[in-house]
Amino acid sequence: MTPRSSAPHRPAPHRPAPRRPVHSRPAHRSVPAAARVSIALTGSLLAGVLTSFGQAVPALATVANSAGPWFVVAVALCLLAGVRAGRVGTPLAMLLGIASLELMHIGYWATSNLRGYPDVLSITNFWVLMGIVAGVLAGGVAVTLRSTDDRWRAGAVGVVAAVLVGEGVRAVLRVADQQTIAGWVAEIVVGAVLLVIAVVTARTPVGRVVGLGVGVVGAVGVLGAYLVLGG
Repeated sequence: MTPRSSAPHRPAPHRPAPRRPVHSRPAHRSVPAAARVSIALTGSLLAGVLTSFGQAVPALATVANSAGPWFVVAVALCLLAGVRAGRVGTPLAMLLGIASLELMHIGYWATSNLRGYPDVLSITNFWVLMGIVAGVLAGGVAVTLRSTDDRWRAGAVGVVAAVLVGEGVRAVLRVADQQTIAGWVAEIVVGAVLLVIAVVTARTPVGRVVGLGVGVVGAVGVLGAYLVLGG
């Protein structure tokens, strides 16, 4: 019989159980700037197309025949493009605002003519020229809404409110009838709500004053410009 070894028994080394590979989540990739700008420009053209069709729908006729909603859409699309303030960013945002409104004109013109409603688009057209001014303002508002300064943000919202209220009041005074009065009043109400938001969301007393002041003075200015230029 072979004697047992007196050496102590050593347990086999412990091998950790194999781990399943952990599939890491793909890193979030932001949408390229060129893609965002392309989406904004395409959206502008589509807004013009939808405006032509919207004029045939009684419930949308007032909105489709007003400039305020186009201004709001231009601001929203400039925001979507993500252009930020800066020596280059601010002018680019303003150019994008102009391009957005002019593409709305092109979309509306092309669609209306294809639908059998003759429409003329000219560089001397009043609304085409106003699109340059409004586009610069829309791009500036979009950039300002991204500001970290409470006063600038409140003022930017006040500008949008002023455009809606000023245009709505002018329409009620000059062009509204029994069929369209509700739509124009609704535009005024939306503008007033935005003005309240500008004041309430401002974190400082100065921001509240700026938001309210820009909204009220701007609405009077927009109303006066409409009355002088368009009657």
